[in-house]
Amino acid sequence: LAQQRLLIKGGKVVNDDQSVVADVYVEDGVVQQVGPNLNPEPSTGLVVLDATNKLVIPGGIDTHTHMQFPFMGSRSKDDFYTGTKAAIAGGTTMIIDFAIPQKGCSLIEAFDTWKSWADPKVCCDYALHVAVTWWSNKVKEEMKTLVQNKGVNSFKMFMAYKDVYMVNDEELYEAFSCCKELGAVAQVHAENGELIARGAKKMLAMGITGPEGHEMCRPEEVEAEATQRAITIANAVNCPLFVVHVMSKSAARVISNARREGKVVYGEPIAASLGTDGTNYWNKDWAHAAAYVMGPPLRPDPSTPGFLMSLLANDDLSVTGTDNCTFDICQKALGKDDFTKIPNGVNGVEDRMSVIWEKGVYSGKMDENRFVAVTSTNAAKIFNLYPKKGRIAVGSDADIVIWDPKATRTISAKTHHQANNFNIFEGMVCHGVAVATVSRGKVVYEGGAFNVIAGEGKYVSRPPFPPYVYKRVRQREQV
Repeated sequence: LAQQRLLIKGGKVVNDDQSVVADVYVEDGVVQQVGPNLNPEPSTGLVVLDATNKLVIPGGIDTHTHMQFPFMGSRSKDDFYTGTKAAIAGGTTMIIDFAIPQKGCSLIEAFDTWKSWADPKVCCDYALHVAVTWWSNKVKEEMKTLVQNKGVNSFKMFMAYKDVYMVNDEELYEAFSCCKELGAVAQVHAENGELIARGAKKMLAMGITGPEGHEMCRPEEVEAEATQRAITIANAVNCPLFVVHVMSKSAARVISNARREGKVVYGEPIAASLGTDGTNYWNKDWAHAAAYVMGPPLRPDPSTPGFLMSLLANDDLSVTGTDNCTFDICQKALGKDDFTKIPNGVNGVEDRMSVIWEKGVYSGKMDENRFVAVTSTNAAKIFNLYPKKGRIAVGSDADIVIWDPKATRTISAKTHHQANNFNIFEGMVCHGVAVATVSRGKVVYEGGAFNVIAGEGKYVSRPPFPPYVYKRVRQREQV
């Protein structure tokens, strides 16, 4: 099929470093021109989008999703079709999901499995992080293969989920060392799994079985301790570290302090930790409380979201994901009598951009350029997708969103596209709405209507040694 030719007229093009009123001309899925009053010839067959009084921004990159993830005796509701469709409705044009092998299993097989689920279904571009859930020479060899042949440049280690995914400090050291050799970014789920396991037993023994027990057995310091430990180990091997789903003030402070000490570490708060809080675990309605259960948990301190947003605004925290891993009310009920059996996960892939605009830009904490940085550009730089992704410039992929900063929408499970019967942001009124989404130069969503088929998205390979991350690391190595 001939690619659409597309002209986006009259908007304000917003990148992470500047905003400029300009038209954007797209052909063959790539930005060809950015400038005032463009009139590409011939005018026949040209699709024109009017962006007057609106912002033209790079499509969002969600650094953390779990589509159709088999987890805790269930499988997350959003598959790669509904999940990516919801993403484009919210202004996100790329997701990075996680291929997660069981202990003792092949990383490459896990990667191939996830890719086989995604390829026929994705409505936007995607990439895959791969989890390291155990350690051996085979794992080391497979990491090398994934980096060199499969376009993977990030590996995630779990410090929680004891006996399921958790690795110990020695394994972390080995995995971090391997990441650094290969030019990959090491990621951690930072919580002390040993303390959580003990705490959960204690809560259940005391007769605390409801969702509030989930937060009580994994309090903030459990997250902060693991964050500090991961940073210490990564720093010992001079490996760049990416801390996924930063949920608490104390963990965020640890990252902030480490960055100020010059350590190469990035923190990823998520839509949930920026837009809601853990007071919901004490809701009298069990189903409501359980819907918010995720690991690490949301924090009961209601000033947490604002605190995390402030740190995101001033570059102590770097990027935003969602950890979109949806389980409906029936699936959550697996843990009706035991909070440790409630499947962990919440929604967010469709809501992230609006929640961050509302809580970040509309509230006056960050400007439009920082918004683009934390929703798209920084992720593209860290995971070596930049400037193909995360920027509107000649030669960049035409993943573009027309964003109306004045429009509002009310988030609700009744109207969202995520495949779940609950939304943790229910009733939140957000300023900032994606009115049109362009993926690879094609208008895939406009005015509430989709124009996309399953499988139109592509897997994106990410080369190792992202310069944004590794320039400092390499220099330190030499010194």
